[in-house]
Amino acid sequence: MRSITALMASCLLMACATPPMPLSADPIAVVAAGSLREAMTDIAKAHEARTGQKLSLSFAASGLLRERIEKGEAAQVFASADMGHPQKLADAGSWSPPRVFVRNQLCAITQANFNLTPERLLAALLDPAVRVGTSTPKADPAGDYAWALFRRADAVSAGAYATLERKALQLTGGPSSPKAPAGRGTYAWVMDQGRADVFLTYCTNAVSAQQEVPRLKIVAVPPNLQVSADYGLTVRRGTHPAAQAFADALLEPSAQAVFARYGFGSP
Repeated sequence: MRSITALMASCLLMACATPPMPLSADPIAVVAAGSLREAMTDIAKAHEARTGQKLSLSFAASGLLRERIEKGEAAQVFASADMGHPQKLADAGSWSPPRVFVRNQLCAITQANFNLTPERLLAALLDPAVRVGTSTPKADPAGDYAWALFRRADAVSAGAYATLERKALQLTGGPSSPKAPAGRGTYAWVMDQGRADVFLTYCTNAVSAQQEVPRLKIVAVPPNLQVSADYGLTVRRGTHPAAQAFADALLEPSAQAVFARYGFGSP
């Protein structure tokens, strides 16, 4: 009988390692929330270089992506800015139960002439002279999170929810929202156009907007108003194993380090 040592040596010589994941001849179709664009693009490039598997990326508001999938778009991986949209797909039976893969928070972007602190943010939002911009609820989770902040504000200042719901300008994330020109970030462009005085969005979006338009300011949302955003990841059932492999890779330390570099929190 051959010794265990001999068998191990033979296995090494014959490359007995676990066979690599089979590649899909077609690119894996990945749809993701717009706030993930920069981080996901970097991670996808690294994944392609490491595995040889091609990926096709598409970015939009999460609610609009879910509707596209429901209408027949052949997406294989869906990275949403919330848990609700991927859960709805999972409930229909064709997608896996979603799991949280990154987290985000809300921040306020302001024009240069505003000098706000977190403590003064709510008063500014309620000021009739201040134009408050948000994304579009139901279509874009960033809008839903802004409305959740409005509900929290109501506990701080009675009637705040009604005031903010009435005055909020839904400027992005909807099916008919104006699109930023090629090469421009949505939030930087909206604020650069002067369409709002204060805009509530993800902190990661706020950082990107300020990098593009340095005169913009970022104000942290105080703890009593803060809303945490859990991002959900789901994979179409029965799809190519390479799709699941990419989804799993998003939770690996190397990918999480990229997300962290763009300001996302760990799951």
